[in-house]
Amino acid sequence: MEKGTIQIYHGTGQGKTAAAIGNAIRFAAEGKTAIIIQFLKSEINSEYFEKLEPEIKVFRFERTKEGFDSLTDEQKQEEKLNIQNGLNYAKKVMGTGECDLLILDELLGVVDEGIVSEQDIIDALSCRSISTNVIITGLNITPGMFEIADNVLNVKPEK
Repeated sequence: MEKGTIQIYHGTGQGKTAAAIGNAIRFAAEGKTAIIIQFLKSEINSEYFEKLEPEIKVFRFERTKEGFDSLTDEQKQEEKLNIQNGLNYAKKVMGTGECDLLILDELLGVVDEGIVSEQDIIDALSCRSISTNVIITGLNITPGMFEIADNVLNVKPEK
């Protein structure tokens, strides 16, 4: 059985999510499955993902259409619970080996916002099936996340 990897795409440049989704498409083309869980994203039109099912499935646990930064404190509290549900689902997927590739899109931002700790994510990743590949995206990488990753890509604009 092939050992899965943990990759992190971080930085100020655009294209982190696109690169991760490109990997999901590559996996699907090889007859494998991918699950994408999006965090801290404003609502997007995901109809095009429906055409890729069942090989690629996308989940978003947040309920508001606005970005997290534009929410009231009360709405943020509610969304924190939804985000925690998303992380709990990610733990289940990793533990059961439900897919070949799990993309945790903008998960690093959840740490930035103080919704979950770096250690919570590291603990979740330690429970993953040995064959599950994980890609995590976001703006800022923490030292602990850097340490556990097999590959880290810093996406930053040069011009």
